[in-house]
Amino acid sequence: MSHLTFYEKVYEIVAQIPKGNVMTYGQIAALAGKPNASRAVGHALRVCPEKLELPCHRVVNTRGYLSGGKAFGGMEIQKQLLVQEGIKVSEDYCIDLERYLSWNQQICGK
Repeated sequence: MSHLTFYEKVYEIVAQIPKGNVMTYGQIAALAGKPNASRAVGHALRVCPEKLELPCHRVVNTRGYLSGGKAFGGMEIQKQLLVQEGIKVSEDYCIDLERYLSWNQQICGK
C-alpha cells in the first residue's frame, strides 16, 4: 500500500471488511497511515466511485453508531444492510463494537 493515495488506501481497507463485521472510521484512518484523519475517511467514502462497490455500510463511528446524514441513503438503509449480514443494530442505531470488531484486532496490531 506504500504508493497509494490516502483515499486508495481507505478503499483497499474497506474492501477487506468481511460480511458480519465492521470497522470504525478511526481504525481505517490509522491503517491508512493517518490516525487523526477519521473525518477524511468519511469524506473518502462519500466520494467513492460507485464502480468500486465497497461495503461502506460496514463503517461506523468510534462508539458504534451508524453514519448520520445521507450516507448509504440514510441510517435506516445502513441498518437494513447490516442486519441482512447478521449484525444486530439497536433502536438508536448502535452496534456492539466488542462483538463485531473482533475480526480486525489482529490487523490493527492489538
